[in-house]
Amino acid sequence: MMKKLAALFMTALLLLSLCAVSALADEPIAIKALILPKFESGDLAGDFPGEAQYYYEAYCAGGQEYEIRGGFGDNKLFVKDGVALYVTGMGKVNTSLSLQAILLDSRFDFSNAYVISTGCAGSALEYGVMGDVFLITAAVDFDLGHHADSREMADPEANTWFHDAGYDSSSCKILNQDLMAKLYDLVKDVPVETTERTRNFMSAAFDGAEWAIRDPKVLRGTTVSGDNYWKGPHDHANALLMCETYGCPDPYALTEMEDVALAVVMDRLGMLDRFIIVRDAVNMDVFMNGASPESLWDPNFKESLASESNVESADIFATAMKNNFAVGSVIVDAILNGEL
Repeated sequence: MMKKLAALFMTALLLLSLCAVSALADEPIAIKALILPKFESGDLAGDFPGEAQYYYEAYCAGGQEYEIRGGFGDNKLFVKDGVALYVTGMGKVNTSLSLQAILLDSRFDFSNAYVISTGCAGSALEYGVMGDVFLITAAVDFDLGHHADSREMADPEANTWFHDAGYDSSSCKILNQDLMAKLYDLVKDVPVETTERTRNFMSAAFDGAEWAIRDPKVLRGTTVSGDNYWKGPHDHANALLMCETYGCPDPYALTEMEDVALAVVMDRLGMLDRFIIVRDAVNMDVFMNGASPESLWDPNFKESLASESNVESADIFATAMKNNFAVGSVIVDAILNGEL
């Protein structure tokens, strides 16, 4: 009798152990930092760096890979030691759908995660130079509102963007200003670099203006996100008007193609207070050194932003990616160390 009871007891313990192991296996994976680059130039490691490579090599190489239902193409979510990285695809639709698919995946626990949007952008005339890194404090949608063609305007020099309050719930997102202040104190003195060719390029483009030839640095600012890849003084003026209209806490600093859409996703899921944007400048929001819309965007134009012969970005691209990581890695490390 005692032997039977002992056997039953051992069987019960074994079943309880198996249940406990099964429960642990089913627990979602806790993520502390989710890093969102938009594209990679080639491989994720070992070649010319795009937006993902430095972060992947430092935090996610050798980790687990996961398919994301509803994600971008065949891209994987890379996870290692509490850090996740996903290349979202470019543009507001691609990147917002990617983020929502990831955050709603029940295999992962993002309840305490910080989400970091990272990548390159175009710097605002007379505010930034190529090579700067920006901690973004507000994101504005370039496309929402009303846009006119200057040829249709009574005054062809007037602003061609008109505010529509009906879009205000998603046209501007102010990030967590207390968090931004804390992060800026962490990163404001991180050394960032330029190249001699880029400095000469900027000097020639802006007649040696002091603002154009300064050393790059880490700045705060507002980003203006547009699915249209625009340049020129008219839309620069529109971007300034947008940031003023929405009462952004810092000046218009750069333009890119994704961040306001990511901010909308974060806001709808109650996570906007943990959204961080780190962007580096690889070009300017105006045409430089004889470039024109036709020369940059004609279907026969073959050069990518990463090309060393690119008239738009000189040779700053790889250096700017390194600058971005120098700043962003301080933030990721602070998250992992529980400093935020």
